[in-house]
Amino acid sequence: SNLSLQIRFILLQNRQGKTRLAKYYVPLEESEKHKVEYEVHRLVVNRDSKFTNFVEFRTHKVIYRRYAGLFFSLCVDITDNELAYLECIHLFVEILDHFFSNVCELDLVFNFHKVYLILDEFILAGELQETSKRAIIERMSELEKLE
Repeated sequence: SNLSLQIRFILLQNRQGKTRLAKYYVPLEESEKHKVEYEVHRLVVNRDSKFTNFVEFRTHKVIYRRYAGLFFSLCVDITDNELAYLECIHLFVEILDHFFSNVCELDLVFNFHKVYLILDEFILAGELQETSKRAIIERMSELEKLE
């Protein structure tokens, strides 16, 4: 079975709908990206917390988690395994927490280049790469030494 997880995009948005990080693994026009970000935010921000953390979005589905005031949303294939992605989001947040000791929105704003670096260690061309937290943290501290 082919377990390569194909991610279409990942968004980090605050409650107000400001996108703090957006990475697209499929080609989209700027105007389309804005539409997507608006729609995804509307979908997740108003969703009752007693519902599941995934929701249909156009012909795909969005898997999201909320941490404090931030929504982490991944868009994936309708048939993909939600739990794998929920784990994936959680791991990403844990890694961010490690770097920014309790990540908050301002960390993302002021260190966005670092956040994108971490994301790239994690997801490459829309596929989940490295799922060992220690491996990612070690690689990132190597990169820190280069700065």
